[in-house]
Amino acid sequence: MKNKKTIFSASVLFFLGTFAYAQEKDTVKTNNLEEVVILGSRGGARSKADSPVPVDVFNIKESSVILPQTNVAQILNFIAPSFTSTIQTNADGTDHLDPAQLRGLGPDQVLVLVNGKRRHTSALVNVNGSPGRGTVGTDLNAIPSFAINKIEVLRDGASAQYGSDAIAGVINLGLKRDTGKLTGQLSYGGNLTPTANDHTGDFDGQNIQVDLNYGNKIGKKGGFYNITWTSQFRNPTYRAGTESGNIFNAYNAIEQRALNNGVNLSSLFTNINNTPNSQQIINYIHQYAQEVNYFSPTLQNQIQSANTISALQGILNTNVTDQELAYRGLSRKDFNMQVGQSKLNNHQLFANVEVPLNDNWKVYTFGGYSFRHGTSGGFFRRPNQSRTFTGLYPNGYLPQIGTDIQDLSLSAGIKGDWKGWNIDFSNTFGQNSFSYDIKNTGNTSLRFNSPNEFDAGGLRFSQNTINLDFSKKYDVWSGINVAFGAEHRYENFKITAGEEASYATYDVSGNLWTGNTVRPTDFFGASLPGGSQVFSGFKPENAVNKNRQAIAGYADVEFNFTNWLLADAAVRYENYSDFGSTFNYKLASRIKVNKDLNFRFAGSTGFRAPSIHQIYYNVTSTLFTNGQLLEVGTFSNDSKVANSLEIPSLKQETSKSASVGFTYKIPSAKLTLTADGYFIRIDNRILLTGQFARSAVSPATQLIYDAERVNAVQLFTNAIDTETRGLDIVLTHNAKFSNIKLDNNFAINLNRTRKVGAIHSSGLLQSSNLENVYFSEASRVYLEEAVPRVKASLSNQLTWGDAIFYLRNTYFGKVTSPDIIDANGDGIISPNEHQEITDKIITDVSLAYQFTKNIGLTVGVNNLFDIYPTKNLPASSNNDQFVYSRSTSQFGQNGRFVFSRLNFNF
Repeated sequence: MKNKKTIFSASVLFFLGTFAYAQEKDTVKTNNLEEVVILGSRGGARSKADSPVPVDVFNIKESSVILPQTNVAQILNFIAPSFTSTIQTNADGTDHLDPAQLRGLGPDQVLVLVNGKRRHTSALVNVNGSPGRGTVGTDLNAIPSFAINKIEVLRDGASAQYGSDAIAGVINLGLKRDTGKLTGQLSYGGNLTPTANDHTGDFDGQNIQVDLNYGNKIGKKGGFYNITWTSQFRNPTYRAGTESGNIFNAYNAIEQRALNNGVNLSSLFTNINNTPNSQQIINYIHQYAQEVNYFSPTLQNQIQSANTISALQGILNTNVTDQELAYRGLSRKDFNMQVGQSKLNNHQLFANVEVPLNDNWKVYTFGGYSFRHGTSGGFFRRPNQSRTFTGLYPNGYLPQIGTDIQDLSLSAGIKGDWKGWNIDFSNTFGQNSFSYDIKNTGNTSLRFNSPNEFDAGGLRFSQNTINLDFSKKYDVWSGINVAFGAEHRYENFKITAGEEASYATYDVSGNLWTGNTVRPTDFFGASLPGGSQVFSGFKPENAVNKNRQAIAGYADVEFNFTNWLLADAAVRYENYSDFGSTFNYKLASRIKVNKDLNFRFAGSTGFRAPSIHQIYYNVTSTLFTNGQLLEVGTFSNDSKVANSLEIPSLKQETSKSASVGFTYKIPSAKLTLTADGYFIRIDNRILLTGQFARSAVSPATQLIYDAERVNAVQLFTNAIDTETRGLDIVLTHNAKFSNIKLDNNFAINLNRTRKVGAIHSSGLLQSSNLENVYFSEASRVYLEEAVPRVKASLSNQLTWGDAIFYLRNTYFGKVTSPDIIDANGDGIISPNEHQEITDKIITDVSLAYQFTKNIGLTVGVNNLFDIYPTKNLPASSNNDQFVYSRSTSQFGQNGRFVFSRLNFNF
């Protein structure tokens, strides 16, 4: 801790000291060009300081040499305080896709553009216990960061300009246009930390990444092509504690002794309550119990005296974990879950092409393909559990969720000048698909006939967007820019069923269980569950193939009344085929008090259409809820369950937002300060409800639960209204003296989101006891407290000749775990009692050196001081498996990451 504070203090002093030096050396000149932005205005590029709305610009092409992070989401998580994204663990498909949030709002409330064109969202619906639960975000990591020139982050509502989703803001990824050279990187790193390999130390999470970029000219009028290839091979990290729960019972011990002698007790019965050879089973148990030498005389006598199956069932559930581990030569860590980042192999190809047709017109295309194969672990299936068929797995097993994620995008268009009008006509297609391959698992109800790998089906989302945009500048006052256009968008969401064994339950004859036939059981009489363990496949009745269309028109006028007063007005109308229309507007203004001081104001309405995924997604999953595993059904709003509970159809979220801020430059000190306060009100916010238990609903609805074979149900609904208040402050400084260049950047985001007004419960769920499930306490925490309310970053980069030194400290504010536990240790669990995860500072250090004009090397450390989140209290640890919270979003739980990177260009 002392070292951490020392580094942070040194960083602050470094910033202040160079600021003072720059003030004294006013005669020093630099060649720095002020960064310009295009996002947030259709009137052309202008400096960040002159923009009427706050926009951050990050030069990814230059910083990729020195930054420890290599994918888009993690780069932004550390350099943009208003942005949050954390690698998830044990959250099914979300393990392979990091939910990203802006200004504390949802992953689906930020719009992503590539080269100014709308990017499609992921096919995945985040339905598990992690920040952004119930949302559908954009897979930023499907785009190789090495293909990106710069990232613009508009921190203001912009639905009137760009359409649905842009409530929190807009992120635009500008692709590289470089020509005439091949550049590349070869990166290798991993986590060097005492907590590696389940807290035994050493090194894990090895990451190898190869990035190549090549561009060349096309013709002699500015045409080009630029192509990027990235391959990443990432190993998992292991951060589980030591399994502390019960693993083996006395029956498991006897079963193992029988197996040692060639007798598989599970082969002697299918349903223990209805077996003709019960005496044979009893005899074998009597015989092989005598070979368990650690059974006490009392226990042995009880076993030998028990002459019925039911009597033995009451005796053999005795816990013998420690003794049986010693006998089998195993340790408790052999039964750990895989807690940490998932294993990934990721391959991406991206291209950016532009070809002039003449002096006024050009055609362009860009897009790419990525394939990502991920593997993550679920909950360990222990031998003493009914979901583990010990006839095949006497030591249990760790099931794995495999995903194949394919992402395809292609945009093509023509743009140019016609009688002073700038015209852009384009078509953008995008598709994202998730296919689930469940491995090292079983359908327990199939017993010996179960395969150990299943095709569990998949998800696919496709989007096609046609845009026609016009803009023209008029030489009136100090300039007027008029823009208008139209958009047509087609969306398709598809769920593909898995193979039968991935979702079905079978009876004792190996046929599909009808609800009336006899099911197989374990020795203790518990029915053996169906479906592939850890992730039950999509059923034929889950399969959907739905589409919708949206048309939109917009107008945007920017008035430069004088060189000191700018005003922007935008309106947009959209109509959706599945829920109706919406009209939104935006007003923004910038007042230039003098050449260095600007004030800016903005107000807008916005909307987010319910994603087509949220309307039609339905699945049954095994979820860890309140300390137990439940079969939880997520049902669409047109399902029998939803109709029975009188859940209404989804409608759009609507928003009102306002912001006010200023920008101030001190040219003599090469210093720029911006500060922006904001307010966002969202009505009818779409959330995934809590889980309505079978016991909480009417008898008629209980019959539907039984038919669907679920213990609990959750649904999407327009549940609440929220308000978000926040403040962004950005301070940038650069100086150049002799052959030394210095860049200092400080940014901080403070925000708070809270529910306002009543819960919009509906139908049969309007009772007071069910409203706490409709919008549960855990949902409140995910919404209001699971991401930091305060986040700040201070970075210092010193360039001296061929060397670059980079130091960054990132402050992650405190968050709250959604688990309701006895956090204060007084023996009483209050309805809103949670553990607080304290604030932390993460320090990154990198050093790059260019040996020749073609070859350079970077070495560095992310999380230099090996900082981890606050440890979970025992009640949230699942038998010490989750040492750290998996339900909050700060900076992850991988610890120190060391890396080296070879940089080259030819």
